[in-house]
Amino acid sequence: MSGLGGAGGLRVVGASFVVPGPSGVAVRDRLRGLTAQDETVLRLVGDHLGTLASGDLKVRCAAGLEHDNKAWASRKRELTGLSSSRWAGSLTKATHDQWALARRGQAAHIRQLEAAVRTIRHRLSLPLGEKGSKRAAGGYRSRREWHAKTRRLHVLEDRLAAARADWAAGRVRVVRGGKQLLNTRHHLEQAQLTEERWRARWEASRRFLQADGESGKRYGNETIRIGPDGEVSIKLPAPLAHLANTAHGRYVLTARVSFAHRGETWRDRVGANRAVAYRIHEDAGGRRWYLTASWTIPPAQTVPLTAVRAGGLIGVDTNADHLAAWRLDQYGNPVGTPRRFDYTLSGTADHRDAQVRHALTRLLHWATRHRLAIAVEDLDFTAETTREKHGRRKKFRQLISGMPVARLRARLVSMATELGIPLVAVDPAYTSRWGAQHWQKPLTSTTRNTTRHDAAAVAIGRRALGHPVRRRTAPPRTHQSDGYGHRTVQAGPGSPGREETRPRIPGPRTRSVPPGRGANAGNQNAQHRPGRSTEHGSWQQDPLPLSL
Repeated sequence: MSGLGGAGGLRVVGASFVVPGPSGVAVRDRLRGLTAQDETVLRLVGDHLGTLASGDLKVRCAAGLEHDNKAWASRKRELTGLSSSRWAGSLTKATHDQWALARRGQAAHIRQLEAAVRTIRHRLSLPLGEKGSKRAAGGYRSRREWHAKTRRLHVLEDRLAAARADWAAGRVRVVRGGKQLLNTRHHLEQAQLTEERWRARWEASRRFLQADGESGKRYGNETIRIGPDGEVSIKLPAPLAHLANTAHGRYVLTARVSFAHRGETWRDRVGANRAVAYRIHEDAGGRRWYLTASWTIPPAQTVPLTAVRAGGLIGVDTNADHLAAWRLDQYGNPVGTPRRFDYTLSGTADHRDAQVRHALTRLLHWATRHRLAIAVEDLDFTAETTREKHGRRKKFRQLISGMPVARLRARLVSMATELGIPLVAVDPAYTSRWGAQHWQKPLTSTTRNTTRHDAAAVAIGRRALGHPVRRRTAPPRTHQSDGYGHRTVQAGPGSPGREETRPRIPGPRTRSVPPGRGANAGNQNAQHRPGRSTEHGSWQQDPLPLSL
């Protein structure tokens, strides 16, 4: 993101860039046809490894910043005797990833608290009722609100001091299974859950059934092994080795997997013994078991920004319930009509994700038909949803919080890379305001009602193409004649011949040439006007007499 500065106190607009592709791939398939014995074994293995993961996470969090490679090796040796060497490696790696994620969340929480404290202090320093500006909020409306915000300032300062102390000590707080699901236990009626159903979800979320891949090993994974035919074999931990139904302490499931999406790529990897990581988890609500396979991919070759701009692109404005898109040519002119791709962010998480995927699929198919790149805003609302910044605008805060920015970004990058469509990220500064100011009215006609979001899409596309958002000022009416030369919309001051007459386009014509548009449009001597040489040529016919 760009910083502050520029003329008039405006924020400096950052440069556009081509978004790099994803570094990994994950596909999922359902384990169909599991027997009761298979499900029992999966639950026993998952519960046993989940208990080990909880204990290892507790040890890692207690160590804090004092942890080193020796402590890691010691933890792995203790887990090896209770499971296996490979299971211990997966457990300790997952613990480190979870601790690092908690640290990143803690840092983001500290930044939000600092922003809230800074905003309250600024508003408390202003007189009551002082109006704010577009850049900063004004004073509080009443003495009562001022007093309430003073108390809130003390609360936030205490939270900030505690968070900074935890950060300095390397202390994090993690709930295996999720804090939201844990709090749901106290509101079962509101969540429409029984205690048994909640318990099933809680136990399923705390199980551990994931194994890291190993290059050079059979089928890319020795712990959870899946062959090209879809047979799933699991290496059982040492205390559960008596449940094995095949040699070497392994258990083979009756279910088979095929991976309808990227199945050929997955089979090529396991056939070449390349590393593939697997995770088995249960959907307690639907009583289904799923298997997820993931692997890393080499970074895709990024297309230069100049090549992306050569043929124009599609500007996309992200909103809470739809994507507004408009196609632009290489000169920044809108082409055709705007498009709108709706989605509904209601219901379950799976339903919301499906809505986002469907909208992105339609957008990408449109871009594929025209062979164009897509320009999107580089949005980040992590610091924009605090109530201290927007005050009583609760609906606006909910609107920003409900926008699927992270989900859209991850889905769009992955799906566009798969189709070979370049993505250009632009700075979102002033796109909606300037788009509405310069493009909404000119693009509105009797047959088309251009919305503010459509105009923002044009502004985003122009910024990605390297053009200013503002339209070029039209010359006076008397200066728009061909007598002063043709004026192009996007011609720069240094473009040679920008004030010349328009050249004739070669090829057959389907209609007559309008006046002033032919090859001799600039040659005024060739026109039938008084005083011109064409009027006195040898071929000129004398006028007919009016009488005999």
